[in-house]
Amino acid sequence: MRGKQAIKRKIRPDLRYGNTLISKFINYLMSDGKRTVAERVLYDSFDAIQKQIEQGKIKKDDYPDALSVFDQAIKNVSPLMEVRGKRIGGGNYQIPFPVRGERKYFLAMHWLINAARGKKGRPMAQKLADEFISAINNEGEAIKKKQDVHRMADANRAFAHFARF
Repeated sequence: MRGKQAIKRKIRPDLRYGNTLISKFINYLMSDGKRTVAERVLYDSFDAIQKQIEQGKIKKDDYPDALSVFDQAIKNVSPLMEVRGKRIGGGNYQIPFPVRGERKYFLAMHWLINAARGKKGRPMAQKLADEFISAINNEGEAIKKKQDVHRMADANRAFAHFARF
């Protein structure tokens, strides 16, 4: 039997941009409670993105600042469908379900962070900036992960009638 549901806490917006989504990303990026290190990594990656915008490597018309690149990267990586295992009649089926709003952001942020951590040889801020840029171009490891999840959901469409919404 499950206990009562945990109370949702309000997350304070980050200091530089006043955005709660960035604050949430910092929380996911943080390890061992080192918030200032996570903030520095994210803000340095935003600075690297801003430099690329000023150099003309990223179209300034589409993305005027690093915050718009971040928002678009999160939107591009967010999945629409995912599969969940369900036991029915002695068999386990992978049933496609639509992804809730909060979980979309959670998955997108985790896929971006894990893709950046998987790369080797450069500072984390640079790896994160590269992953954001590849995500806005619908490329990179995080987009590949999203496509794999969508492919799994599409392959198991036959079991969608087992889902109860």
